[in-house]
Amino acid sequence: MQALATDTPVAVIGAGAMGSGIAQVAAQAGHRVFLHDQREGAAEAGREGIAKQLQRRVDKGKMEQSALDALLDRIKPIKELSELAEAGLVIEAIVEDLDIKRSLLTNLEDMCGEKAILATNTSSISVTALGANMKHPARLVGMHFFNPAPLMALVEVIKGLATSDEVAQCVYATAAQWGKKPVTATSTPGFIVNRVARPFYAESLRLLQEQAADSATLDAIVREAGGFRMGPFELTDLIGHDVNYAVTSSVFNSYYQDTRFLPSLVQKELVEAGRLGRKSGQGFYSYAEGAQKPEPATAVSASSDADTLIVEGNPGPLAALVARLSESGLKIIERDGPGRLQFGEAALALTDGRMATERAAAEACNNLVLLDLAFDYAKASRLAIAAADQASSQAINDACALLQKAGIAVSQVADRPGLVIMRTVATLVNEAADAFLHGVASVSDIDLAMKAGLNYPEGPLRWSDNLGCSLVHRVLTHIQQSYGEDRYRPALLLRKNRFAEKGFYS
Repeated sequence: MQALATDTPVAVIGAGAMGSGIAQVAAQAGHRVFLHDQREGAAEAGREGIAKQLQRRVDKGKMEQSALDALLDRIKPIKELSELAEAGLVIEAIVEDLDIKRSLLTNLEDMCGEKAILATNTSSISVTALGANMKHPARLVGMHFFNPAPLMALVEVIKGLATSDEVAQCVYATAAQWGKKPVTATSTPGFIVNRVARPFYAESLRLLQEQAADSATLDAIVREAGGFRMGPFELTDLIGHDVNYAVTSSVFNSYYQDTRFLPSLVQKELVEAGRLGRKSGQGFYSYAEGAQKPEPATAVSASSDADTLIVEGNPGPLAALVARLSESGLKIIERDGPGRLQFGEAALALTDGRMATERAAAEACNNLVLLDLAFDYAKASRLAIAAADQASSQAINDACALLQKAGIAVSQVADRPGLVIMRTVATLVNEAADAFLHGVASVSDIDLAMKAGLNYPEGPLRWSDNLGCSLVHRVLTHIQQSYGEDRYRPALLLRKNRFAEKGFYS
């Protein structure tokens, strides 16, 4: 199915930040755009906002004035819905309310031509439910942009139960023609991004509640070890805790209170206190004038008499860390063993989802210090560690000294299952695997959605393949055993792949 011709008018209903952004995207692609908002003067203000924003690009020499003038000429604010009758694609970006959206879509169906496509920018409401009262629900499709629409690449194209393949294909092709990265998903709660991303916030919120570390330290670990652009606490402060908590609650309730999506009491308390993040001036961090963000907890410079790193067996993902340490001039000796590193009194191993204290007892290795996962050990500037209760202070000191030799800042967190990055990645993989199993989207579209929509350093399913399904499955199994909760049950497909010894792409 071909994309809409550029001479086909596009209408956008709702001239807030999202609606205006979508109007800008369509106009930049060459379409005439009708912009409507029921609030008096809002459509005009939306157009003026586009002009003001793009004028900065002109002033910096990144856009020609003539191009800006031509773009603005293509955007026409309209006062009545009847004025958009000739539009071939109508995108609603109004308030997230089922009844209000249904009423609008019913009206649009009577006003627009029979071949016009009606699209909803909803981020959480079922496209199937929105089309239930329509005469021709086959023409309704989800077209979920991410804010800010002109900058964010991802568009989720959502098929409701009645959405025709032709309509979905046309919108997909149109989004691609507009310079976006479209993915196709079925109309299930949260679609792709708002479903699969829940563990990114949930696991750090739980670690905070369990006093594993403070928010600044957890954020730093997620950025500097995990390779994510922002940590979960600074990101939820940016999104707004009212918004993030509402999405989590919506997904939780939509899945009949599945504990995988359980909202956080920590975040609930912030919402109840009116500490919504940047927009209220206070969230996990203060945004008052002159306020300074807390520094992450970092181990002081440690020294050790040890000068040799002993690699016992296959270190797995830690091989890249060993290579980095060898470049620091450290002497490396390899010998058979259980996949641990020995430096001074410290026995170091990659977390497998068990607490260090439990694993030390099981393996009769008192001085065990567990290392967290890193997206790229060759480049990570920080790493989390957790020590067994049985470990000596010298063993912890030796572990810190070893990592500091490679220029890595060390954050010791309380001994909790899976540490920080390994736990976060494993639960993201688990949710992505379930989404694929249930036909929400393809493997490649799930990974693309998480990278293009949230700037993840890697798609969770590709990340799983890189680590190995058996490791991810083992981590989740151990975390589930530690908590005794269904929240961490390994996804069926992940379990199957583990026994088949294959990945999601193989």
